[in-house]
Amino acid sequence: MLAIFRKEVASFFNSLIAYIVMAVFLTAIGLIVWVFPDSNILDYGYADLGSFFGLAPYVLIFLIPAITMRSLAEESRNGTLELLLTKPIRNIDLVLGKFFANWMLVVLTLLPTLIYYYSIYKLGNPVGDVDSAAVAGSYLGLLLLSGVLVAMGIWASSLNDNQIVAFILGVFLAFIWYVGFGAVSGMFGDGFAANLLSGIALDVQYQALGKGLIDSRNVIYLLSLIIFFIFLTLWRVESLRK
Repeated sequence: MLAIFRKEVASFFNSLIAYIVMAVFLTAIGLIVWVFPDSNILDYGYADLGSFFGLAPYVLIFLIPAITMRSLAEESRNGTLELLLTKPIRNIDLVLGKFFANWMLVVLTLLPTLIYYYSIYKLGNPVGDVDSAAVAGSYLGLLLLSGVLVAMGIWASSLNDNQIVAFILGVFLAFIWYVGFGAVSGMFGDGFAANLLSGIALDVQYQALGKGLIDSRNVIYLLSLIIFFIFLTLWRVESLRK
């Protein structure tokens, strides 16, 4: 797994992929949080990162599938996946190596946004007048949400050798799970179906963590989704090895 992980990380940083991803995300979020008149913190007048945490998932819905679309689709298209599968590498090591490498790239992309928290902390009146517990919970939710989207994206990449198809499928899965289930739940009133769809919607789980009180049920659900999609990817890779 470590060999696959190192290979993936090296391929990211030896090309423009990692730098483009980081630049696009940080530029888009930076403009939203600090520049655009309808969302920037300075005009809002409160020491709050709500605009960042509210809009970051929507950027990640498109950004993460763009990162993961090449994970297995490119290997399959270039014929290197078949070569990897003939090596004495366990399927789980291959899948986990690629998953953690992609997730680490997303984490490194999010890391510079801690400057936003420091800035808000200093801009508060008095200094430090910011809900740090809510910020910590939101960051945890953002990390787990990105893990789920990475797992979805890698599974989408394993289904075919076309990166564009993998990207579209990854965005579709991410959008449906983050926005779709919650929107559809409103069509069922207050019944069991509505509660079920609302409960599995990623935005509900993410927003719950952002309230500052970390509920183990939200964490377990997000981790379970990561494991579920990793299992689906593993099943797909095993079918290709046969």
